[in-house]
Amino acid sequence: MAETVVCPTSDVPEGSVKRFEVGNQPVAVFNLGGSFYATDDECTHGSFSLAEGIVDGEIVECTMHFGAFNIKTGAVEAPPCSIPLRTYKVTVRDDQVVVDLDKEAGE
Repeated sequence: MAETVVCPTSDVPEGSVKRFEVGNQPVAVFNLGGSFYATDDECTHGSFSLAEGIVDGEIVECTMHFGAFNIKTGAVEAPPCSIPLRTYKVTVRDDQVVVDLDKEAGE
């Protein structure tokens, strides 16, 4: 899938997360200090939306079992999660958040 315009930057206020469907893929879009990040929306430990989680700095905590992930890298930060979270490349163009599901964050 090519790059997809997901939303205007104003739809995701600083320090928050929102869920969007990118194609058929649920994606969580985070705004950390004006920088945008995207991950799979579903916790790797159980079927629960990370957009409903708690954002604390660069960490999102799943409120179902309290596992946590680094938003920027997808790394597991707290059990019971053991599988990293998939992250996606995000760019901002003309105040629009653009996500590329074919590229990992940092590519």
